[in-house]
Amino acid sequence: MPQVVTPGGFFSSYKLEEFNNCLNKANQWIEEEKIDLINVETVVLPNIYDPLEEGSRDTNLDTHGDTTSNWNQFIRVWYKL
Repeated sequence: MPQVVTPGGFFSSYKLEEFNNCLNKANQWIEEEKIDLINVETVVLPNIYDPLEEGSRDTNLDTHGDTTSNWNQFIRVWYKL
C-alpha cells in the first residue's frame, strides 16, 4: 500500500507517495524474500484512506454522487507459499 506523505485536512486531500516508489518497494521485497510469483496486479480502489473505510481489505468502498472521491492505486502480488 502506498504510504500517506501528507495527511489531509478539512479543506485538503491527503497526499500519497508516488506509485513508482511502491513498485520499487514491491520489486525489492520480491527479490529479497525470493518470492515465487504467480501474478502482479495494479489495483485501483476508491477512498481507501477515508476515516470511515478499512483500507484495501474493506469489502464496501463508497463513492458519493457529487462529492469528492479519491481513487487509490496500489500493487497486489500473488505468490506461492
